[in-house]
Amino acid sequence: MTDAAAPRPSHRPVDGTGPCTVGVDFGTLSGRAVVVRVRDGEELGFAVHPYTHGVIDTRLPDDGALLPPDWALQHPEDWRDVLRTAVPEALAASGVDPSQVIGIATDFTACTVLPALADGTPLSETALGHRPHAWPKLWKHHAAQGQADRINALAHERAEPWIGRYGGRISAEWQFAKALQLLEEDPEVYARTERWIEAADWIVWQLTGTESRNTCTAGYKGIHQDGAYPDPEYLAALHPEFADFARTRLDHPLSPPGTRVGGLSARAAAWTGLPEGIAVAAGNVDAHVTAPAAQAVENGRLLAIMGTSTCHVVNGPELAEVPGVCGVVRDGIVTGAYGYEAGQSAVGDVFAWWTRTALPPEYAEEAARTGEDPHTLLSRKAAGRPVGAHGLIALDWLGGNRSVLVDHRLSGVLIGLTLSTRPEDVYLALLEATAFGTRVIVEALEAGGVPVTEFVVAGGLKKNALLLQIYADVLRRPVSVAVSDQGPALGSALHAAVAAGAHPDVRAAARAMGRAEHAAHLPDPARADAYEALYAEYRLLHDRFGAGDDHQLHRLRALRDAALATGTGH
Repeated sequence: MTDAAAPRPSHRPVDGTGPCTVGVDFGTLSGRAVVVRVRDGEELGFAVHPYTHGVIDTRLPDDGALLPPDWALQHPEDWRDVLRTAVPEALAASGVDPSQVIGIATDFTACTVLPALADGTPLSETALGHRPHAWPKLWKHHAAQGQADRINALAHERAEPWIGRYGGRISAEWQFAKALQLLEEDPEVYARTERWIEAADWIVWQLTGTESRNTCTAGYKGIHQDGAYPDPEYLAALHPEFADFARTRLDHPLSPPGTRVGGLSARAAAWTGLPEGIAVAAGNVDAHVTAPAAQAVENGRLLAIMGTSTCHVVNGPELAEVPGVCGVVRDGIVTGAYGYEAGQSAVGDVFAWWTRTALPPEYAEEAARTGEDPHTLLSRKAAGRPVGAHGLIALDWLGGNRSVLVDHRLSGVLIGLTLSTRPEDVYLALLEATAFGTRVIVEALEAGGVPVTEFVVAGGLKKNALLLQIYADVLRRPVSVAVSDQGPALGSALHAAVAAGAHPDVRAAARAMGRAEHAAHLPDPARADAYEALYAEYRLLHDRFGAGDDHQLHRLRALRDAALATGTGH
């Protein structure tokens, strides 16, 4: 979820001083690999491989079958290609002899999950490949909201003890909602599903040749709390054939972050150019793995990994059940703390949507003359305007709402348009909307008993100075910035170093290998005061369309879905 414009591979030969590890980050649109020196976190070489198939959200790749609304799939071969391409290229760019590499680790978007056979073969690569439900469902697959609603309603009806750990609502993005959708919409594919596995674990399976599961995705995306999944009686009440779902398709020993789960197989060594048998770390989530890379593992340091979406993670010393958060997991980020997760389903995707659909020809021509990309152009035009001068407020729900409403039937709202509204005005309002959405999350955490002492940003959007200044002003607190442009990949390399025994634990590795520029953006008092009025209007709009009883946005989405299903046209 942290893709940005893909940089060219770096080429900086080194003299090979000391052991190194490789971190591989599987994002929404591409995978990137980085070679890192374990003693100090120096990044010696990296490479990026864009996915050939990208996000599959319109038609299946092979037979062109149309997909329904709100679907988002991916192609497993794209992920293997990252191992075959980006890792060797990063190694070559680093100048490091492969014999110096002592470990490899990966991270993934989540919940990105796939049905597989017992040997790990994705069902999309079997005779069922013409069925959409046989394909991996990307994190932004939001078509399981109905199943999520029933999961939540039944959990509250039965007073299931785990529901409070997820802010009172399981997301449509998570494992159980997507699996229940599979069962109900294509029971034949469900019956053939022998393993329901996070891509974070599946890619490690590709590296080691044996299945492993990690505590991070199991806890945050798989409702694994206090050593167990939801009980069969609860699952049977959702659907009789769902009763054994966790026991037959999920259950497996879980490995904490930084654990060595195996050695690199001969096949994966041939793919990557790395030595056979080196340490392979347990799988992990792209956001959570970034925390130590940004030295954001101590309690209260909230890390926002800002890319196509934003994931917020923060550690706390005590268990608190915070309404609207995505989850809290003991040892979910680092051992000895409760890791809290929240998020926004669309952030960079929102900005990209506006530049893709609403950039006038004269703006495109200006950008071509000045050598700017559309985001830089609009940011320049919007910078320095008085707060509120555009007269606009937006709700940043173009991808639904992950926190704190946990509702992917919600959609974006923009009010205040006039005939004098310019493209940069709307762009600025969208930037501000994501900052307001983050403030809602921060306030929910603090109100729920989780202190936030520092706000740290990683991911591709950390390069947008205007955006980060807006966040500092809206949050009324300094914004720190992760130094690495490859935060998740560096975080994975850091976990690989722990798995290989180069550092005793993740906290020690974070001190040695992580980097952050503290208080890089300071709030402007006058602008922060002005944003209070806009934020108040945002909260009114937020509660009117998201937390009230009217559900107008739900009705609009239902009308859209019905029209698309019937194909009614003019």
